Amino acid sequence: MTGGDDARLRVLIVDDHAMVRSGFAMVLSVEDDIEVVGEAADGLQAVERARETRPDVVLMDVQMPRMDGIEATRHLVADDLGHVVIVTTFDRDDYLFDALRAGASGFLLKNAGPEQLLDAVRAAGRGHALLAPEVTRRVIRQMAGEGGPATGAGPERTEPAALGRLTGREREVLVLLARGLSNGEIARDLVLGEATVKTHVSNVLAKLHLRDRVQAVVYAYEAGLILPTEA
Repeated sequence: MTGGDDARLRVLIVDDHAMVRSGFAMVLSVEDDIEVVGEAADGLQAVERARETRPDVVLMDVQMPRMDGIEATRHLVADDLGHVVIVTTFDRDDYLFDALRAGASGFLLKNAGPEQLLDAVRAAGRGHALLAPEVTRRVIRQMAGEGGPATGAGPERTEPAALGRLTGREREVLVLLARGLSNGEIARDLVLGEATVKTHVSNVLAKLHLRDRVQAVVYAYEAGLILPTEA
């Protein structure tokens, strides 16, 4: 590869429908900074292809034969084989929270436009989590509808000791982040500069040992900092 090729984001597309894979590949392949390095029709094949191609980003369907996207995500994250973005129809998918816990870096709806697809790939490739506000709200509602991710989710839940590491401002940022707000929106809400918010977000993730914003959503919900009605 040339130096320019080395800078490209390497993407693996995983879906059991060939037309979906082809459609995503067509959108991605025309971009100078993105290279589609492979496709897979199920989770088992995805893990094999990822080991062969070492992608930066894996676009992962959920419901597939042999191995579903959640189990595949768990394997990919454990072996550091790329950032996983779940691609789903969402309304009929009951496994999104499990995907979060498996280590997915974000979600993309299958009816998303080309620009959203490109934004998702680039964000994940830079190590940023992608969780749109509307997806955040729906994930948390689903978690609540299923009784929450853990028992004892009511008012008697004990707050994690790790939250004590946060300053008051960092705690405010965590709550707003977990509601799905972008850095710019948090900055407007708290009347801060966006660079300052970015620093606060980084501090929150570091102090709580969270990998990304997606994990922060899960953490805040499980810690009782936000309720489904607040999301």
